[in-house]
Amino acid sequence: MLLSPIEKVPKCHSIHSHASRQSRRCIRIYRDRTIWDEKLKSDIDTVSFRTRSPTFGQHGMVATSQIYATQVGVDVLKKGGSAVDAAIAANAMLSLTEPYMCGPGGDLFALVWDPQSCSLAGLNASGRSPRGLSFASLLSAIGDAATIPARGPLALSVPGAVDGWCALHERYGKLPLSDVFAPAIDHARAGVPIGLRTAQTWAHAAGNILDDPVLAGLTEAFSETFLIDGVAPRAGQIFRNPELAETFETIGRGGREAFYEGFPADQIITCQAAAGGFLSLEDLRSSHFDWVTPLTTSYRGYDVYELPPNGQGICVLQMLNLLEDYPLRELGPYSADYWHAFIEAKKLSFEDRARYYADPAFSDIPATALIDKSYADARRVLIDPKSAGADYAYGNVSIAGGDTTYLTVADSAGMMVSLIQSIFTAFGAGLVPSAVGFGLQSRSAGFSLEIGHPNVYAPAKRPFHTIIPAFVLQDGRPWLSTGVMGADMQPQGQVQVLINMIDFDLDPQAAGDAPRMRHYGGRQPNGVRLDGLGVVRYEAAIRPALVAE
Repeated sequence: MLLSPIEKVPKCHSIHSHASRQSRRCIRIYRDRTIWDEKLKSDIDTVSFRTRSPTFGQHGMVATSQIYATQVGVDVLKKGGSAVDAAIAANAMLSLTEPYMCGPGGDLFALVWDPQSCSLAGLNASGRSPRGLSFASLLSAIGDAATIPARGPLALSVPGAVDGWCALHERYGKLPLSDVFAPAIDHARAGVPIGLRTAQTWAHAAGNILDDPVLAGLTEAFSETFLIDGVAPRAGQIFRNPELAETFETIGRGGREAFYEGFPADQIITCQAAAGGFLSLEDLRSSHFDWVTPLTTSYRGYDVYELPPNGQGICVLQMLNLLEDYPLRELGPYSADYWHAFIEAKKLSFEDRARYYADPAFSDIPATALIDKSYADARRVLIDPKSAGADYAYGNVSIAGGDTTYLTVADSAGMMVSLIQSIFTAFGAGLVPSAVGFGLQSRSAGFSLEIGHPNVYAPAKRPFHTIIPAFVLQDGRPWLSTGVMGADMQPQGQVQVLINMIDFDLDPQAAGDAPRMRHYGGRQPNGVRLDGLGVVRYEAAIRPALVAE
């Protein structure tokens, strides 16, 4: 998370940073604190929520989930690279250190603040489903399953990340693309030590891949690429991926064509064909990104920007519109009334998410109507202040006028990048092409099988997407570049961070470290129906009395 003091823009001589954390955080440090023994005040001491001090930078800043990726980004800035150069370099490094979350086999979305034009650009580099797989053929292939399996060949879609990297670099890059990938190439060959939390997640995800009967007989390349002597790397063990280095060298020399029409493409097609997949070389060659116009809503004097569907970004805007009418500052950050309003706003917004969010090339998505203030006013009256709604329906818009990695970078010129990249589920579809060093995403599992639904599967269509970068302006100037990892936690987490900063005056570090809640339930964009009342998961720091209330 990057916060830019507005008086410093466009020079960005000083920016605050908080490295985004995964949604499932365990903050045991709070268990023995006494802050909950006192009456909760709206002006609560922000230090009580901070486990680390905020970091300040004078000429640029990088925030990622891995120290090596952050350092690579900083090094690229020092060499004269732009914020985009540093973001691509850091993303490449994350492909090495967090391969279960991201990599060239996944998709990418980004928001870029250009200080020269004082404008915000949006990039959708998500891939599409196979042209040669019809809806009828898909139904025949999955049999009695209610959804597309999250592992195996039917979950595959065209990987859009490399297309996105090259698009970003062409418009905003300063260094040669080969120089941008050079640090990740060097580290991939020399190796990096794996951290404790990373090793734990890696081992768990790898075990799921190896034990999945759908992938029986298809995991040899996975084991060769991501395991060491047959097991996931241990904490502190050096992990190398020289084949990933070769893939990055290929992209650095030849750009997107070298990836989508060269050796990596051939290996992708060979791998998925052996598994019974439907992707073709033409699917890869025809992959193309889209520059899109970000959508925005105002929240207490701040303009919050998200990308339009096929992603879930506007869910953040819908939730903020619903919550703006509540006196959150007076309610306090962890009062029962605040959390009740938050959870009900989430439920209402997610019902619309399940009904309307999809590829706009295939359906008329009422995105503008969904983020209209009058629509929020009409939906807000459904919230009972005394009880939880058990069965909300999606709204009538005519009344209105996983696994992911996030990073953000700012450079000395004032350019800022909010970038998120993912292969969806841990290690994606579980299919790894030979000799390329990366796995393939499982994003097609996000399609619905309900005929007539905007997100229903179709050939050459983008599925519903969970990954959403965010950006906030104040008085037309950059104020915050932010994102949260974790599937449907992303909009919930973004809203909580924004409220922590805007309503409760927390600094970026404290806003990110503050304990969070996550609601599960309701209809899903892939057609799954969960319990309408839902389940709330909360972090250890949230006082038991509040949960009981």
